[in-house]
Amino acid sequence: RAPAGSSTASVAGMEELLSRSVPPLPPYETKEKAPPPAELRSAEFVRYYRALEAGPPRAELLTRLARDFGVDHGRVAEFSAKVLQAREQQRELGALLQAEDRLRYYLNPQYRGLFQHLGRLEGGLRFLVELRGDLVEGLATKAVDGPHVKEMNGVLKNMLSEWFSTGFLNLERVTWQSPCEVLQKISDSEAVHPVRNWVDMKRRVGSYRRCYFFSHCAIPGEPLIVLHVALTSDISSSIQAIVKEVPPLETEDTDKITTAIFYSISLTQQGLQGVELGTYLIKRVVKELQKELPQIKAFSTLSPIPGFTKWLVGLLSSQTKELERNELFTESEWQEISEITGDSTTEMLKKLLNNNEWVRSEKLVKVLHSPFMRLCAWYLYGEKHRGYALNPVANFHLQNGSVMWRINWMADTSPRGIASSCGMMVNYRYFLEDTASNSAAYLGTKLIKASEQVLSLVSQFQQNSKL
Repeated sequence: RAPAGSSTASVAGMEELLSRSVPPLPPYETKEKAPPPAELRSAEFVRYYRALEAGPPRAELLTRLARDFGVDHGRVAEFSAKVLQAREQQRELGALLQAEDRLRYYLNPQYRGLFQHLGRLEGGLRFLVELRGDLVEGLATKAVDGPHVKEMNGVLKNMLSEWFSTGFLNLERVTWQSPCEVLQKISDSEAVHPVRNWVDMKRRVGSYRRCYFFSHCAIPGEPLIVLHVALTSDISSSIQAIVKEVPPLETEDTDKITTAIFYSISLTQQGLQGVELGTYLIKRVVKELQKELPQIKAFSTLSPIPGFTKWLVGLLSSQTKELERNELFTESEWQEISEITGDSTTEMLKKLLNNNEWVRSEKLVKVLHSPFMRLCAWYLYGEKHRGYALNPVANFHLQNGSVMWRINWMADTSPRGIASSCGMMVNYRYFLEDTASNSAAYLGTKLIKASEQVLSLVSQFQQNSKL
C-alpha cells in the first residue's frame, strides 16, 4: 500500500522504496558476477506504484526515479577522458575498445536495471507499458517535465522497442466468434471511426471486412495495435460506404474483391507510442491477404487528415491580421463566398469552419470544393516539419513507402470528419514492388511520391493561393 500520513512521510517512503528497488550499477569488473535481481523488490515496486493515485503522486515518483537514479555523470566524464587518452597515445586497438566498452557501460542509467528486472517478472512487461503510458501522458500534460524525465522516457521506449520487435508478436484475426472481451477491446480502442454499437462491430468483422491485431507472447490475447480492412472492387473514396449503418447479410463473393482498403489503424496502448508496430502490422496483413485472396491487386488506405481544419483556420487568422488581404482564394471564389455568406470578412469563414455550419449550405459546399481541395493538397504535400510531411498520418504512410494517391471531397461527413479535415480524406496507395525504394527516397531525400491528381492540385495551389 502507498504510505499514509503527511506528504513528508510519503516523500521519505518514496525515497526509501526507490533506494531499495533500483539496483545499484555493479562495478564494471564484476558486472558479469552481479547478484541476480531480487524479484521481491521488483514486485514491491509494482505494488507500490499501482497503489499510488494516478496524477501527481505517480508523477512525483517518476520524476524522482528519473532524476536520482540516472547516469553517473562523474564516471562518464572519467571514462570519456580515458577513451580520448587511449586514442591520443595511439595504444593498441584492444585497449581503446575496452575503454569504449567501459564508457558504454557507465552511460547506462541506474533505472535501466530496474526496468530490466521488471521486464522479467510475470506481468512485468504489461506493467512497464502502463508505466510508460503514464510517462507519455505526463509529458504531454506537463505533469512531469524536464530533461531527466524525457531521457527516461526515451530509454524505456527503446527497451520496449526491443521487447516488442516482430519476433515476439503474433498476428491474430478478429471475427464475430472471437472472445467477447477481445471484441469489446477492439471496439473501445477504435480511435479513427468510433464504433456505434454491437451491430456496427459485427459489420466490421463480417463479410467483405477483415480485422487483425498484434498481441505479444508475454501478454497473449491482448490487442496492442488493430488494423481494419475493407475488401472492395475499387479504391474507396468515402468512409460512409465502408462504415455503413446497416449490416448486409450477403456472403462474400471473392470474384468481386480486387482491392484491400486499410481504413483504420489504432494503437490500444499509450505506452507503446513511438514503438514501431504499425508498419509491421500493415506488412504482415498484406502477406496474409495475399495468401487468402491472391486476386487482390490494389492495396490502399482511406485515411483521415487530422489537423487540416486547424491549419486552415490558422491561415485565415494570419490573413485577417494582415488587413483583410485574401491570398487563399481567387477573386471570383471570394466574391461567391461573400455573396453566399453575406459577409466579405475572413472572420465569417473562420466562424463557419469552427462550428461546422458551412456544410449546411449546398451552395457554400460547392464553392469551397475547388479551393479546399488545392489547400488540402498543399497541406499534405507542401507543409513540412523538419523536411518531412507535417501531417502525422501522411508522414507514417510515406515512411512506409506508399504513394499519395488521391484526395477525396466529402469523404467523411461525420461531425468529427468535418471538424478535423473539412470532410476530406486521402488514399495512400501501396505498390508493393516500389514500397522499399519509395520509403528510402522519402527518408533519405524527403521526396514525396504523389499521383497526377495530387500534383495537379498542388500546382493549382501555387498558381491561385499565395503563401
